Amino acid sequence: MFIEQPPGWFRMLFPGAIFRIKSSEAGRKRVFLTFDDGPIPEVTPWVLDVLDQFNIKATFFMVGQNVERNPWLLEEVKRRGHVAGNHTLHHIQGASATTLRYMRDAAEGARLTGSTLFRPPHGWLRWGQLMALRKHYEIVMYDLVSRDYSRYLTAQDVVANVKQYVRDGSIIVFHDSLKSLPRLKDALPQCLQWLKAQGYEFELIPTKE
Repeated sequence: MFIEQPPGWFRMLFPGAIFRIKSSEAGRKRVFLTFDDGPIPEVTPWVLDVLDQFNIKATFFMVGQNVERNPWLLEEVKRRGHVAGNHTLHHIQGASATTLRYMRDAAEGARLTGSTLFRPPHGWLRWGQLMALRKHYEIVMYDLVSRDYSRYLTAQDVVANVKQYVRDGSIIVFHDSLKSLPRLKDALPQCLQWLKAQGYEFELIPTKE
């Protein structure tokens, strides 16, 4: 459960970061669908087609290098009504980088994506990095990690994770990556169909822009 839905003490390590956005209306259930690590031509267009089928909008946290290689996919994501977010230029890990290097990498990612929404790769960054990033970006973490990237799980395991841990306001993480595709192909349509059947509404991560 620690991975799929981070506990309260973990969330306290990242003050000001967004993990969940609860509805202010009684009885309303909404979720915020996000995709990390793209865009890539082998996966992202398929994800966009599935989202179109269900009339759902999502936030894509993009790796800057992938945007450089596939700028048309950034434009296609936006054209279809979705939002781009920043996932650094090189998918850099906070634990292995100085704050200065991390900020430079994040700034390049922001330039390429044109977004003030930032999600740290691997869902982790150091205190100094967090404090520096908060001055420029809205830090978007997660309330539910589908674990579609894990080769130790099946598509049905991914679906089960979503069913078990989703709740009102959940920010859900999927990945438009080659590593996730073997599970995503079956799991994503099933999850979207089930969430809609349960009465969940899908919204975009709000920005201050």
